[in-house]
Amino acid sequence: MRNPNNTDKLSFRRVFVRDLILPFAIGVYAHEQEILQRVRINIDLFVPEENNAFTDNIENVVDYEGVVESVRKLAGGAHVKLVETLAEQIISACFYDVRVYRVRVRVEKLDIYDDADSVGVEIDRVRVI
Repeated sequence: MRNPNNTDKLSFRRVFVRDLILPFAIGVYAHEQEILQRVRINIDLFVPEENNAFTDNIENVVDYEGVVESVRKLAGGAHVKLVETLAEQIISACFYDVRVYRVRVRVEKLDIYDDADSVGVEIDRVRVI
């Protein structure tokens, strides 16, 4: 059993992308098949911090630029029916970096209802080790 007073704690760095809004070909209904819709994406990546000393070097961190570029590539891709499918595609892209332990993705369609800011889904996944 671990000593609860042990100061060696597992800690995480959270890398995030906030309120990335892109046009997506998304939706199940006929009227959604021929238009692009504004979708807001929020992503949290949880990365275990290394025990060794941190240095000011890009190779030591998960780069959010690659995450944003992956989402932009999905935005230019094939039509997706469900926000859940898009969220899963984003999660898969985020787990490409083996250092990422946990991913939380929120996908929101912004122009569905006049009386609601957005509708969508949030999915939280942990890498099975």
